[in-house]
Amino acid sequence: MMMSRYHNPVLSANQCGSFQVQTIDAPLPLVWSVVRRFENPKAYKQFVRSSTMRAGNNGGIGSIRDVKLVSGLPARTSTERLEKLDDDMHIMIFSIIGGDHRLVNYRSTTTLYEKAEEKTTVVIESYVVDVPLGSSKEDTCTFADTIIGCNLKCLARMTEKMARAGNLDF
Repeated sequence: MMMSRYHNPVLSANQCGSFQVQTIDAPLPLVWSVVRRFENPKAYKQFVRSSTMRAGNNGGIGSIRDVKLVSGLPARTSTERLEKLDDDMHIMIFSIIGGDHRLVNYRSTTTLYEKAEEKTTVVIESYVVDVPLGSSKEDTCTFADTIIGCNLKCLARMTEKMARAGNLDF
């Protein structure tokens, strides 16, 4: 149900999009406690050097963050707005609204659900973005997929380690 409702966007001719799925051997409340913190993307996004809240209510809907990225990426900054945060359904949506990069009209949707029988959490992150002039859909998606895949793997390592250590303070 999550896939068809939140991760199946209609793309225009100049857009591309994709999704990544990560199964995490940690309880959903723990994983969600990390993902939902819009004000702290550095917690699991390894390409973030720092983040400062520009506007908003402690990372609530409508909040805007300025993100400084690590060197080596084809960008230094990103400005992002939290569009939706649903603690009951475990949904977070944010848009990139500025920065010195080529991800124009980027919108990310992240959903979590629990596989109770396996005691795991499934994280799905999808995105839609305009394809920049001079780039192909394939190159644009490959770049975004690589970043998201690295972030989700880092989230999994971090929360699984927390769960093994019994650090369940969420």
